[in-house]
Amino acid sequence: MTTAVLAETAPVTIGVHRATLDDLIQVARHRRPVIIDDAVFDAMAPSREWLDGIVDAMGPGKQTPPIYSINTGFGSLAGRKAFAEPADAAELSRRLVLSNAAGVGRHVDEEVVRATMFIRIVSLTQGYSGVRPEIVSTLARMLNAGVCPAIPEYGSLGASGDLIPLAHVAIVMSRSHTGEDVDLDSGEALLDGKVVSGIAAMRHAGIERLPLGAKDGLALLNGTSFSCAQAALALYDAQNLLETAQITAAMTIEALMGFGDAFIDELHQARGQRGQIEVAARIRELLSGSTLIDGNASTDPVRQPPQDAYSLRCIPQVFGPIKDTLAFAAGIIDNEINAATDNPLIFPSLPDNRKLKAVSGGNFHAEYVAFAADFISIVVTEIGNITERRLFRLDDGTLNRGLPDMLIDSEQTGMDCGYMLPQYLAAALVSDCKTLAHPDSVDSIPTCANQEDHVSMANNAGRHARQIVANIESVVGIELLMAAQALELRAAHPDTGDARPGAASAAALALVRGSKSADGRPIDHILADVVMYPRVRKALDLVHSGSVVETVNKVLAG
Repeated sequence: MTTAVLAETAPVTIGVHRATLDDLIQVARHRRPVIIDDAVFDAMAPSREWLDGIVDAMGPGKQTPPIYSINTGFGSLAGRKAFAEPADAAELSRRLVLSNAAGVGRHVDEEVVRATMFIRIVSLTQGYSGVRPEIVSTLARMLNAGVCPAIPEYGSLGASGDLIPLAHVAIVMSRSHTGEDVDLDSGEALLDGKVVSGIAAMRHAGIERLPLGAKDGLALLNGTSFSCAQAALALYDAQNLLETAQITAAMTIEALMGFGDAFIDELHQARGQRGQIEVAARIRELLSGSTLIDGNASTDPVRQPPQDAYSLRCIPQVFGPIKDTLAFAAGIIDNEINAATDNPLIFPSLPDNRKLKAVSGGNFHAEYVAFAADFISIVVTEIGNITERRLFRLDDGTLNRGLPDMLIDSEQTGMDCGYMLPQYLAAALVSDCKTLAHPDSVDSIPTCANQEDHVSMANNAGRHARQIVANIESVVGIELLMAAQALELRAAHPDTGDARPGAASAAALALVRGSKSADGRPIDHILADVVMYPRVRKALDLVHSGSVVETVNKVLAG
């Protein structure tokens, strides 16, 4: 939680339309407030009314069958009736939250927490969970007030829902029905950079903590919201990363005086793969106007043979399938943001001859999310793989077509390392990603006395996807720095002094040179060694923020 005022912008309304990835980003990252459309509460009413009827029918002398999560234990205890007194339904929910708040590890970023809470609201407002309106209203108030439950990184298996992470949200917002909570039983939240009790955080925000009713506890915990939040944030950043990587790749192609033949439309139409065709078109757009490129659809190449190394020539064939795979993952994540994922779900519209309207199934199983996150990890690692190879080529005086070794025109050869070490950093980051990209979704460890004998590990997949994206953002940021240096060296070379980059590369170069590094110094052309990490950090920021894409698109749009 932070005391900073939330963004004074139009709120994101939940219930008017399907929630989108952009809605999630606006709430999670840009801290836009949310409001819940009144029609949502009408949609939620039938399942809650059926549930209230079941609870009202409980009591001494009344024959109420065991109904999972309402008057039974959980997991392998599902068939055991837990109580007969209706009042005990609230205690069942409360004890579930207390027992499930068992995570360890660092606290995840605020944007992950906010995305999780947003998705949970959307899920519960689908109308199948039987929760009280106050549950989702309280979550919305917490978002709008900046209450940030402290969610540990580890604990979810990605099946039975993200029980442990979501319990760390529920414990902050809920209290015992007796109203006698102590700080230690209220969880933790982040307030002005410090960890405080849930009681303190909610009191600071002026929000009353709620007693839970029948099924409320499991409805809050049993869903894919935490895993989905991580995958959604990774997807958004991966899409921006791919767009940025195409720009930095085009800069390198120009700096290395690459061949235009590899991007001629007819070549890619002959294969017929949509992403490849689109990436080739984008590269042609980015290279438009450049006099550093040899050959195009209407001009024969001068040098022979007109073939670059694969890291330049095959960009459409590598980035194309990455684009298509991210689009596939986006479809999955869009559906999951809008999905009802707890268990059981309540369907009052079932035929009258079926008395039990609560249907037990497995919508909490996050295999969809796990696959999507794994696919994101794999393809983003490939962005890094091919990008690092271009960095190596830029540094190598035997491969970079006449540029100085390590991209530094030093007065004393060997005195300056230039851009030698940023390539090392890129190699280390890419190697890390190759390990992290091992699919988490192929692993499963049975739990709960083998009742839950197959799980998705979607949380691990989402965690790894976010780390991989962060790693490769740095790699692409390094290409931004190195390609800028290389373009200026090319302009100073006697054989190519009259050549000019295209408008896109010129705009990206100007953005770099017009930015200040993390230590406040300009990111200028280097003639001797300087400390590199502030420049790398700023380049990462330019990539992550979308500034590179925004700047180039504005120039290309005229």
